[in-house]
Amino acid sequence: MRVSIIGASGYSGAELVRLLLGRQKIEIEKVFANNSAGKKIEDVYPFFRGRTNLVFDQYASEKIQTSDVVFVALPSGEAMHIVPELLNAGKRVIDLGGDFRLRDVSLYTRYYKRDHTAAGLLSKAVYGLPEWNKPAIASAQLLSNPGCYATSAILALAPVVKEHLVEEHGIAVSSLSGVSGAGRSSTVDLSFSEVNESVKAYKVGVHQHTPEIQSALETISKKKILLTFVPHLIPITRGIYTTIYTQLKNAVTKENVIASFDKYYSNAPFVRFIGEAVPEIKHVNGTNFCDIGFKIDSENNMLILMSVIDNLVKGAAGQAIQNMNIMFGMNETEGLL
Repeated sequence: MRVSIIGASGYSGAELVRLLLGRQKIEIEKVFANNSAGKKIEDVYPFFRGRTNLVFDQYASEKIQTSDVVFVALPSGEAMHIVPELLNAGKRVIDLGGDFRLRDVSLYTRYYKRDHTAAGLLSKAVYGLPEWNKPAIASAQLLSNPGCYATSAILALAPVVKEHLVEEHGIAVSSLSGVSGAGRSSTVDLSFSEVNESVKAYKVGVHQHTPEIQSALETISKKKILLTFVPHLIPITRGIYTTIYTQLKNAVTKENVIASFDKYYSNAPFVRFIGEAVPEIKHVNGTNFCDIGFKIDSENNMLILMSVIDNLVKGAAGQAIQNMNIMFGMNETEGLL
């Protein structure tokens, strides 16, 4: 199977290359990065020395005519200008950015601060959360890969909102992320030297993953969900730690919570429910796993959920490959364990 990656010089794009190079039946046909065109990938990422001779190319649609699937790993706002021509050329597309995650164009305009030039595709894009949307993923032509924060929050909340174990309003989501989540071309204030020895909340109440989390949970629960999401940058390179505070409904027990996770994730190869244990980022970094734990604050009848992922793997490239595996009828764990 032939694969092309648009935006391959970014962190998520490089992670795609790293993971795909180990696949015997997959050929990385083209890697596009306009600003690095003409450079060998090993010149930008030296850890590829001796592993590949790939050279970054300037993107042009005619250069991907023989590709079976195209990954678009561009900053939000860029994919919508490229994806329509890819679909018209009959390509299956997996977009790692945010351009096709929201079906409501008004929400896109509000949270991404720009008009959508391919709004007609929003209703056709399949939201690529494998644990909850596998049948639709299998037949998808345009796959929208979930955001990293959204993945960590939705996977933790989905079983308990689906089973109506917690109140649908007043949900508070707090996430801590490594600086690689800001991308390779991020601004100075998001660089490691600025973040080091500090913790900083950002985009409080206006982060674009808020409507994504909310919309996905409403689709799963068939209920109106009201939540607050606050992301933070912490001085690590990769990983996300999400803590969620919810009000339990009356008479819900610890056993009910455990049963909900067992019901929906017993056959989910990349979700590791660890019960009342406390997850840690170091146990998932470099992997496609999401570890989820919980605690009940019995005095306040609160359920506290904790989840951890690697933002570049389960939060980006790994989940994209998991989706590709499903789209092309392969075992979803292939190349990811």
